[in-house]
Amino acid sequence: MRRERDSQIRAVERTFRIVQTLQEISGGTVTAVADHVNLPKSTVYNHLQTLLANGYVARAGEEYHLGLRFLEHGGYTRVQMDVFQIAKGEVEELAAETGELVNLLVEEHGRGIYLYRECGDQAVTLDSYVGKRQGLHSTAFGKAMLAYMPEARVGKILDRHGMPKRTERTIDDREELFDELAEIRDRKCAYDDEESLDGLRCVAAPILTQQQEVLGAVSVSGPISRIRDDRFTQELPDLLRRTTNVIEINMTYT
Repeated sequence: MRRERDSQIRAVERTFRIVQTLQEISGGTVTAVADHVNLPKSTVYNHLQTLLANGYVARAGEEYHLGLRFLEHGGYTRVQMDVFQIAKGEVEELAAETGELVNLLVEEHGRGIYLYRECGDQAVTLDSYVGKRQGLHSTAFGKAMLAYMPEARVGKILDRHGMPKRTERTIDDREELFDELAEIRDRKCAYDDEESLDGLRCVAAPILTQQQEVLGAVSVSGPISRIRDDRFTQELPDLLRRTTNVIEINMTYT
């Protein structure tokens, strides 16, 4: 019985590996997926057929792709979250006011998750999307959330995910990061000065409970040609603090 249970768990793990692979390689044939996950083609084929029959995979010719059934689960999860329901309108207003790309993010398993995005009339186009997972140490929204987590938890997140450099400006030293997190708590906003993408700046503010527990963050991103000088250090931080303050009040009393 124990051996049977272990076999079933391994089968589930293989299914998740195959699903993740289909996302990473943007779909592929049985052979391509099998090569990527280092499993026999017959095993991969059986998993893909099960996923196909249940609507989690779609097939086009010989290639398999993730199905829209995942969107159903993701959409359901998002609308169940109070922070999404309450912050959505404020994010839209901020995007209209700034003309830039505004993001609402939460943390899960040590990663930042894009929960909602709104584009202003001058917003840049990036490769991020709702549901995408992002490292926390190299982004303004990530640092805004890390700043209000217990130090031990931040340490565990860094142990698990590391501090990979995305650009030459990315902080990859723990002591330097902890010093910056203390500064973020003082000013209640965080900066990303080309730390996650060359040519891009971002400002973020945390969404907090009355007990100073972090629920998420709101960020504004744009090119360095527009987000500079007082707009970078004063105007956008003030707008973000105003926005998150309204969200926090509504979260408390709704």
